[in-house]
Amino acid sequence: MLAPLLRAGQCGEIPDAALTARIAAQAERVTALSPAEVYTLLKPALCGHHPEVALQWLRDAGLLIHLMPELDATVAFSQEGGRRHKDVWEHTKAVVWQAVPRPAVRWAAVLHDIGKVTTRRFGKDGKVSFHGHAEDGVRMFRRGVTKRIGFPEEVRERVEVLVLHHLRPGHYETEWSDAAVRRFGREMEPWLRDLLDLSRADITSRRPGKRKRGLEMISELAKRIRALEESDTQQKPLPPGLGNELMTALGLPPGRHLGQLRARLETLHEAGEIEGGQPAAYYVELVKTRDLLVGIEIVPPRGFPKPD
Repeated sequence: MLAPLLRAGQCGEIPDAALTARIAAQAERVTALSPAEVYTLLKPALCGHHPEVALQWLRDAGLLIHLMPELDATVAFSQEGGRRHKDVWEHTKAVVWQAVPRPAVRWAAVLHDIGKVTTRRFGKDGKVSFHGHAEDGVRMFRRGVTKRIGFPEEVRERVEVLVLHHLRPGHYETEWSDAAVRRFGREMEPWLRDLLDLSRADITSRRPGKRKRGLEMISELAKRIRALEESDTQQKPLPPGLGNELMTALGLPPGRHLGQLRARLETLHEAGEIEGGQPAAYYVELVKTRDLLVGIEIVPPRGFPKPD
């Protein structure tokens, strides 16, 4: 049933209309597939050269509503309510096409705006808002999408974080302080490359000036993060990537508590109580043996949903 999908996604070949109609007539059969089978079938098409063609064919063949009804609901969504805004479905296809073909980034591109359907509000001035759509998108991803599509655990976790934080790089301004840039870099460290790539793909404006500025700002943010990391590595004894190691070893979420924990380690080094320039595992063990987490409040980033 999904064989034409692979050709659509990898070659941009639009399946024959008669074949598409035959598949649409029995589209409900796709629900008999296991979540793991669905992921295996969808991944090559969505990570191919023409994922936007694959998505459109899924819709045309009546399969999308069974596999991802949350995404299907965005089709012609801008027409509703008597007032128009950017077409979410067409925007999503453009973002997916522009996204780098790493699975987590492509899947996050597919799903990053599904929360707009439930959060759209029309103001008295006629403007449309989607406040909280990233958070709603994560809830929809957890409660619906992951029940039908069997993501590998690492991909599932990464997609969830990317959907939740996909707006953050776009808020960057040159006026951000070094402290703010450092904080953003620390909080997003394990997913930073994917997040910045998703943010670049999310710029679909047809106005060349707006698109150019958006891409330049994301590049500037990436350069500042790298520059500060290099500077901090030269000035401080703790290794880069320590935040990621601490999260993995201690089961911590991202957040400012990682910076506080790092500050405690730096203080101990300055006092001559611990060595500098050691592998991350050395400092992880120190945190455990010295109970350095005591007194530090574990606070995830703003808007990070609590597990269901």
